[in-house]
Amino acid sequence: KQPVPVQPIAFSHKIHAGDYKIDCQYCHSYARRAGVAGIPTVQRCMGCHKITGADKPEVKKLQNYWNQKQSIRWVKVTSLPDYVYFEHAPHIRAKVQCQTCHGPVETMEQTKEISPLIMSRCLACHRSEKASIDCYTCHR
Repeated sequence: KQPVPVQPIAFSHKIHAGDYKIDCQYCHSYARRAGVAGIPTVQRCMGCHKITGADKPEVKKLQNYWNQKQSIRWVKVTSLPDYVYFEHAPHIRAKVQCQTCHGPVETMEQTKEISPLIMSRCLACHRSEKASIDCYTCHR
């Protein structure tokens, strides 16, 4: 397993997705229309954090990025080899839950890779869901 990366801001999925039940696609808005889910912009975060939690140290870090007009350089947690073609959008249309691949992120203080995204795991899921296992589906 990969070590848990140290992020520039201690972001808690447990608070956001767990306690407050914010839908994954609210922050990862590219997931339904692009290959990558995307990371929310500082502007998206500040939509709530102009008011909510404004006195908390980690939110103050966010506000500094906002004030300096800088994006946050998050450390990537999940990755696939370059030769794998993957899009979130068809998986969302098929109603695959984010937790299927990313684990119970709504319980994670720090996001971590729960299990490597390897071919055998993807094939097992495709077979059980009767999705295509044609090579071209994932290797273009």
